[in-house]
Amino acid sequence: MAKYKIAWLPGDGVGNDVMEAARIVLDKLALDAEYTHGEIGWEFWRTEANPLPDRTIDLLKNTDCALFGAITSKPKEEAERELIPELQGKGLVYSSPIVRLRQEFNLRTNLRPCKAYAGNPLNYRDDIDIVVFRENTEDLYVGIEFHPLPDEVRQAVKKHHKKMARFDSTAGDDIAVSLRVNTRNGCRNIVSDAFEYAKKHGYKTVTVVEKPNVIRETSGLMIRTAREVAKNYPGIELWETNIDAMCMWLVKNPQDYSVLATSNMFGDIVSDLCAQLVGGLGFASSGNIGDNYAVFEPTHGSAPKYAGKYKVNPMAMLLTTRMMLDWLGETDKAASLEGAIAKVIREGKVRTYDMGGNSSTLDVANAVASEL
Repeated sequence: MAKYKIAWLPGDGVGNDVMEAARIVLDKLALDAEYTHGEIGWEFWRTEANPLPDRTIDLLKNTDCALFGAITSKPKEEAERELIPELQGKGLVYSSPIVRLRQEFNLRTNLRPCKAYAGNPLNYRDDIDIVVFRENTEDLYVGIEFHPLPDEVRQAVKKHHKKMARFDSTAGDDIAVSLRVNTRNGCRNIVSDAFEYAKKHGYKTVTVVEKPNVIRETSGLMIRTAREVAKNYPGIELWETNIDAMCMWLVKNPQDYSVLATSNMFGDIVSDLCAQLVGGLGFASSGNIGDNYAVFEPTHGSAPKYAGKYKVNPMAMLLTTRMMLDWLGETDKAASLEGAIAKVIREGKVRTYDMGGNSSTLDVANAVASEL
């Protein structure tokens, strides 16, 4: 019996290409694992109105973690139009399968390392080493939204907040509402995870990125909670900044920052900015991590026009695989893989189109495997 059971979720588009690259390095590392294919993605939305079938949820419950490729996601109206005819007109609404996975398995922490590897021509600077901790299950992404706005919801909000009165003359069809829901426990968990990581890896600061001067209650809760958590880590300095200022400072002085902690939507935004500083989404790995389960994924999309062409950069997927190995406790294999990735980048002999080369996805994977 294999030591690990890993759910294998290629998903859509280039997800299949980069997962093939991941398998090359995992096989070379001889990870003692059983890989079980799971069905997820746009085709299952189109034919079943469920991009994350219940059978896939059941499969995940019998594995140690999941490795995930990429997913296609489209706006509400377009998603409905692509349903097979017998499913149209039933009021079915598309929802992100990765968001559902995060909520179903309480994968409360999204971890996004953004590190500049020497020799990468796409680096903004070569001294960047930022890790983003993004709260993963709350905030604007909880999916509590209304359009059209039911009158009873409007009246309930108006009863408790006078600023709703300015919308009295706006018809329900002409107003949409999304709730930002943050809890003290969610804030405490993400900030604590960030401080623990900083302590373990020798980082000297944790920067909490919010907007409490305008979004006073939800961002304010995050800041107040962070100040309490910081008291338990006297050797690590807490910095506080607004999301808009953070974007400016990351472009101006990214080398000044190390560990960032923030809520779900702000984390989604700032982590993509950080990824671009170190080469773009082709280098952006991530882990969705809970107390007992984790799903690891590169953060690029499914790029349908490149599907099956083995053109895209697999480094994000390979760095994601490194994260999975580390989480499983296979630290030697994780370090070996990162070293091989760093060497291939540094030597610059094998590069995909985004780095100015003409190597394929699998060329890069094989080059990394040869260094293991």
